Amino acid sequence: MSVRDKIEGLLETLIFQSRWLLAPLYVGLIIALVLLVGKFGMKLFQVTLHMPEESYTDLILDILGLIDIVLVANLLLIIIFSGYESFVSKIDMIQGHVDRPDWMGKIDYSALKLKVIGSIVAISSIELLKVFIKVFNHPDKVAELPYETVMWLILLHLTFVVSGLLFALMERFTPHHTPSNKHHPASEEKSH
Repeated sequence: MSVRDKIEGLLETLIFQSRWLLAPLYVGLIIALVLLVGKFGMKLFQVTLHMPEESYTDLILDILGLIDIVLVANLLLIIIFSGYESFVSKIDMIQGHVDRPDWMGKIDYSALKLKVIGSIVAISSIELLKVFIKVFNHPDKVAELPYETVMWLILLHLTFVVSGLLFALMERFTPHHTPSNKHHPASEEKSH
């Protein structure tokens, strides 16, 4: 083995092992998920306390806020699992587990992008719905929400929707390579 091959092997090993630098980032997202669970619990407690004196509309707005937190938590979970499996390592210890989600191991980076943009559109929809419910059910508070703010929210939501559609179209028309058992030609040249 030549010096060049040793250096190349060392460099490739270093590059391959560098994927573990992402692991602390996923641990950070797990901590963010724990924080969201705490926020959900506090908000649910507040909703429960104020429910007797709240109007139906206010209760719906509070429930939409809870749904919003759940959607963000789902998004975090998808990113944690899919990102870790796509970029760091396969999670083999739960391979045959009865509770293993069906999508685990099947979401590649392209599918992950579509799920993220889909979740962002859903979260944006909830936020926009909350604004519309406030406007239509509390006409006295319309002055608190300037027309320009509502228009910007609608434009931002439409931007998310159009971006999601463009991502989906690009994904549909991008050729996908299916994994095969054949060796890559460059790897065959190295072995000779």
